Amino acid sequence: MTRSNNLYFIIGALVVLVVGLGFYVYREETKPKGVEFSIGQDGVKVEEK
Repeated sequence: MTRSNNLYFIIGALVVLVVGLGFYVYREETKPKGVEFSIGQDGVKVEEK
């Protein structure tokens, strides 16, 4: 009985890992890329995104 429980645990952990990695890759791919300009009281800021 414990052998099958261990197998279910391993399969569940792998599923969680794959879903988490997929979400991370999706977020990294959809990040806006480019340059951001902002003008304020401190002057002009240029940030690379």
